[in-house]
Amino acid sequence: MKQDFYEILGISKSADAAAIKKAYRKKAIEFHPDKNPGNKEAEENFKKAAEAYEVLSDPQKKAKYDQYGHQAFDGAGGFGGGGMNMDDIFSQFGDIFGSAFGAGFGGFGGGNSGPRRVKGSNLRIKVKLTLEEIANGVEKKVKVKRKVQAKDAHYKTCPTCNGQGQVMRVTNTILGRMQSATTCHTCGGSGQVLESKPKDADAQGMIMVDETVSIKIPAGVVDGMQLKVSNKGNDAPGSNSIPGDLIVAIEEVEHEFLKREGENLHLDLYISFPEAVLGVTRDIEAVNGKVRIKLEEGIQSGKILRLKGKGIPSINGYGNGDLLVHVNVWTPKNLNKEQKQFFEKSITEENFIPKPEKSEKSFFEKVKDMFS
Repeated sequence: MKQDFYEILGISKSADAAAIKKAYRKKAIEFHPDKNPGNKEAEENFKKAAEAYEVLSDPQKKAKYDQYGHQAFDGAGGFGGGGMNMDDIFSQFGDIFGSAFGAGFGGFGGGNSGPRRVKGSNLRIKVKLTLEEIANGVEKKVKVKRKVQAKDAHYKTCPTCNGQGQVMRVTNTILGRMQSATTCHTCGGSGQVLESKPKDADAQGMIMVDETVSIKIPAGVVDGMQLKVSNKGNDAPGSNSIPGDLIVAIEEVEHEFLKREGENLHLDLYISFPEAVLGVTRDIEAVNGKVRIKLEEGIQSGKILRLKGKGIPSINGYGNGDLLVHVNVWTPKNLNKEQKQFFEKSITEENFIPKPEKSEKSFFEKVKDMFS
């Protein structure tokens, strides 16, 4: 089982942003590859800490993790599925370490020895899912337009920083001469600039292409949830760059009959007055096809039938929700003379006088049961 993100960083769920950042910095410095050369266990802990921080430092991701756990991000080969490598970590979180490993926090195993790997921009798309697809999980193929490096684009060492990706500055202060490193403004930190490109490429040697991307969506996702497909965003210029990610926002298509509430589903079932009196067997709509239910004689309007396990699977793997069937007795508005006479004769008969039993629950008790 995957380790809890809060446990990895050694913090509680109530930790604020500053505490999360401080805890991550401590763990990352402890397990940094430069301090633990050749130590695979330290490298794995370093990656785990970065994964935890990537989620917990983002308020939206943190909220989804608190509600759904790891499966909120594992569905599309996201961070937890091996999508982030050491270069991702150095590129995204290097600023957190300050001067812990020299003037900058550069590439893997080299401190400030070389340029950082530039990551391309992320792409964002929306994917519409039916309730049936959400209940079962689905693999979607989508076509995206993304920037990639042109085949004949060539890059050379940046003349400003000599391929280091940084330029050193010395300033005089009352405390003496201070040296600092800043990202090279010419190459943007990649250490490379465009040397030649084909005619159809832009000023950075990039072209736009259409690509079909396969997205595996787990069962139980919710409207608004975001999944990540690693390395399917835009490329970045330079031979040592890495692509951005494809962010997939889930949009749930409203079902014609079923209403979703978390992992439970609700269905309004209307029956006629004779059916309520005599009882009836009905086939009702469920997320995975029809389900046959039997309604007892004398069933009352407002009765809620709970069908266990007929709802939406939990994204955390805790089983399925339920299908709650709300029985509504349809009262006829237009009666012929003979029908009216029947009810007029019956109105004073003992069997037609309301006599709710103690076992009959009130409306408020039914609502309470529904949410329990």
